[in-house]
Amino acid sequence: MREIVLDTETTGLKPAEGDRVIEIGCIELRDHVPTGRHFQRYLNPERDMPADAFAVHGLTAEFLKDHPTFAAMVDAFLEFIADAPLVVHNAAFDIGFLNAEFERLGRPALPLSRCIDTILLARQKFPGARVSLDALMDRFGIDSAARVKHGALVDAKLLAEVYLELVGGRQTDLSLTIERSRALGGTERAARPRRAHAPSAAELAAHEAFLARIKAPIWRD
Repeated sequence: MREIVLDTETTGLKPAEGDRVIEIGCIELRDHVPTGRHFQRYLNPERDMPADAFAVHGLTAEFLKDHPTFAAMVDAFLEFIADAPLVVHNAAFDIGFLNAEFERLGRPALPLSRCIDTILLARQKFPGARVSLDALMDRFGIDSAARVKHGALVDAKLLAEVYLELVGGRQTDLSLTIERSRALGGTERAARPRRAHAPSAAELAAHEAFLARIKAPIWRD
């Protein structure tokens, strides 16, 4: 199962009023394990940078002007995410911005139905509690020391940790697949072959003879 944890940074809060995407960060998961593959791009928004947005992410229009536009990198982005489900914190915001960019290019929109919204997961798991990314990192004891300011790739990495905790921690069941074990640096263990048929009459008789040699077995009290 391949999933993509996604985050964006923008010039503001309202794509309909001209705010643009200025950074995309994605982390690849397979079977709820980070693979080490990621996608990150800074983008030239072809506009100024409002002071309020700069205070959040620290990216200037001067820095971004030498980076590609959304149109120049859109194919690489779509190739990376492919058809995988998208794990997003407040999906309506990030997907709304991406779809505004797609609309400018005449490209199909990303449906919200392919998103796993971690805000909704957190509200279901912790009704009435705060569900901001910061609040969830505090709840799960996730170290955010590397997050001096908001950044799409840094936040995607932190969100991946939060998501794995929301769906059951680092290991969601008691049997890691070989692929999970490899990703975690473990070793493979050969599976025990299953018996294809019931024991024969001779085998049952031999078993009973063996048990008869045991004095006062507790299972026959």
